[in-house]
Amino acid sequence: MTLNKQPVALITGASSGIGAELAQMFARHGHALALVARRESRLNELADEIAASGRRRPMVLALDLGLPDAAEKIGAALAEQGLEPQYVVNNAGYGLIGRATEIDRDDQLALIDLNMRALADLSLSFLDSLERHRGGILNVASVAGFLPGPRSAVYYASKAFVLSFSEALQRELRPRGIRVTCLCPGPVPTEFQARAGATGTPEAWATPAARVALAGYLGLMRGRKVVVPGLANKLIATLASRWVPRRILLARLDARQFSRAKQP
Repeated sequence: MTLNKQPVALITGASSGIGAELAQMFARHGHALALVARRESRLNELADEIAASGRRRPMVLALDLGLPDAAEKIGAALAEQGLEPQYVVNNAGYGLIGRATEIDRDDQLALIDLNMRALADLSLSFLDSLERHRGGILNVASVAGFLPGPRSAVYYASKAFVLSFSEALQRELRPRGIRVTCLCPGPVPTEFQARAGATGTPEAWATPAARVALAGYLGLMRGRKVVVPGLANKLIATLASRWVPRRILLARLDARQFSRAKQP
């Protein structure tokens, strides 16, 4: 029975932003989809839009990925529909701006649960089906994963985890024919900034979500280990993180986050 299950691309955080664009990207390339996020109405709107373009309507699952049994619930829901993952796209996540000593501790622990624990759980829960279908895992981190993050300490650290975990997992799973790619975008004009508590306009070098999704999709299909869309972000990831003295980097990032968190 397992072999008769239809392979799908499982995409979390698909209700908006990069996740929604990734769903569109996978759909355009002929993949069946299973979309997961908390906002069911937004997922259904996206599913209807994909179906209206002549493609199969994605499965929609409204679920809080911060729950400890989220991966188990996803697996059961997929199995009930005769589906199993060929690709797992871990896009769900959020940030918080402010001093770690001042932000609500429960909010920061919830961020860890979603950005790190849920991502690791989903990355490891479907390895047999990923191997069966010669698929892979796309983990969405951030250029923040290359940097220290004063005034966003827990978020930056969570993305450093995603980057490190993904690179190591890619090495471990390569003999099984499973690709693992870590997508590390810089600023992207999405709802992320408002959720994090940021104000003002995105940076001049901000990359549209559709371009980020394309870079991530192509990187995964080509078996690339790490994808950093945009020249400015590549420079930050490769040069600033390695060659700028840490004390200067910390001071600059602290000032940047302070300016983003200020009220107009």
